[in-house]
Amino acid sequence: MLLKLFFYSAILLIAIIGYRSYAYASSNLVIDGDAPNFTLNDTKGSTHSLSDYRGKYLVLYFYPKNDTPACTKEACHFRDDMTQLEKLGAKVVGISIDSSESNGKFAEKYSLPFTLLADTNGKVAASYNALTNLLVIKIAKRHTFLIDPDGKIKKIYTSVNVSNHSQQIIDDLKALQNKH
Repeated sequence: MLLKLFFYSAILLIAIIGYRSYAYASSNLVIDGDAPNFTLNDTKGSTHSLSDYRGKYLVLYFYPKNDTPACTKEACHFRDDMTQLEKLGAKVVGISIDSSESNGKFAEKYSLPFTLLADTNGKVAASYNALTNLLVIKIAKRHTFLIDPDGKIKKIYTSVNVSNHSQQIIDDLKALQNKH
């Protein structure tokens, strides 16, 4: 009985913390608003900032964990669609809470031709409202941001289907570019 009570109390505490994290998430991210700046290291230790991508569209995607089935599927779809994305003037950058070393192994294992950045403290993910923080566990949410050449957010994807997400980005890039 005591174990059962402890279990349900722990579940309730996790739910409350998760809800508070969700409810108090900053709402400063809006379509046509400025994308939050970032400076993070890639798999080789080089730093990347938002300003490095000025003049191009940026597909900035956050993902929970290297080498997990859904994250691998999403990354491989981006890899397979790189030619189309590049023709549309877009760069792809993935961000996780994993280390640069882990990102490097993941990128090498699946021949990922785009940049993976390590946000080990979760600050960048938090600035994009893409962080789940359960006190002892931090994990990036599967969110994607389509950022225009001027650093403005054009699309926010919070319900990502990894099976067709890359194609969805391609379709949205075409639609955005046809507006101009």
